[in-house]
Amino acid sequence: MGLLLVDKPAGITSHDVVARVRRALRTKRVGHAGTLDPFATGLLVCAVGQATRLLPYVHGEPKVYRARIAFGTATDTDDATGTVIANGPRADWEALADSLERLTGRVQQIPPAYSAKHVDGQRAYALARRGNSVDLPPVDVVVHEWHVINRGDDWLDAQITCGGGTYVRALARDFGVALGTVAHCASLRRISSGELHVQHATSMDALTPDAPVTLLNPHAAMSTLATEVVSADGLMMLRVGRQIPATVAGTRAALVRADGCVVGVGERVITDSGDRWQPRVVLLDAEPAS
Repeated sequence: MGLLLVDKPAGITSHDVVARVRRALRTKRVGHAGTLDPFATGLLVCAVGQATRLLPYVHGEPKVYRARIAFGTATDTDDATGTVIANGPRADWEALADSLERLTGRVQQIPPAYSAKHVDGQRAYALARRGNSVDLPPVDVVVHEWHVINRGDDWLDAQITCGGGTYVRALARDFGVALGTVAHCASLRRISSGELHVQHATSMDALTPDAPVTLLNPHAAMSTLATEVVSADGLMMLRVGRQIPATVAGTRAALVRADGCVVGVGERVITDSGDRWQPRVVLLDAEPAS
């Protein structure tokens, strides 16, 4: 079991990547964390085998993206794959610093109509594709930092560090409005998610049956949890769902064997016999990532 970092190309869905991993590794048990839009490229974190049960505990914050924002045209999808729905004047670059400040910190953002948000039990993008009007409420997102890399007359390249749930497409759209025009996200690439970086990712071309693939120990992406090294007696207790002694601080802990393999996740409880880890996830017969 383990995590597989994949460098997703443009033009395919995150589900397509999962299907490719399943075929390459000859296993049905594959999931992913943090969906990427089809037009976007970059880091997609996949979990293989029993590691799928650890996905809720994988730390994926913050997320870092490289984006090119094109000013002067708006699309119905807020990205380059959509239909142009409006044109605007040249961006007011004198308002750049103020606009970046307004789009940093806790920001209220209306998700794109073509998004996976649910509306009356249906995905927003499904409604939008059928020509239905999609009215999504604003949500709070966190944008930690903008770093302008380069810009031209009608475009800007930036590295954006943000929290999960942030639509960079919507940031691009709102950036255009802030500069007195309209805009869309021309390209988008996810560079990192938490401690995981695309430079360590496997290309899609390398995902073929029998090709060597390196799986990452999930523990490397569980930095928000304490680490409890479980004794041999503790492993026996975990196998039958019993609590084990808590010897380190924290409200939750990654429970690991002496070889570093994650065998579970525990939640701290206080008992008459002292602090214990109540197992919430137990991975029986877990094998360390190679």
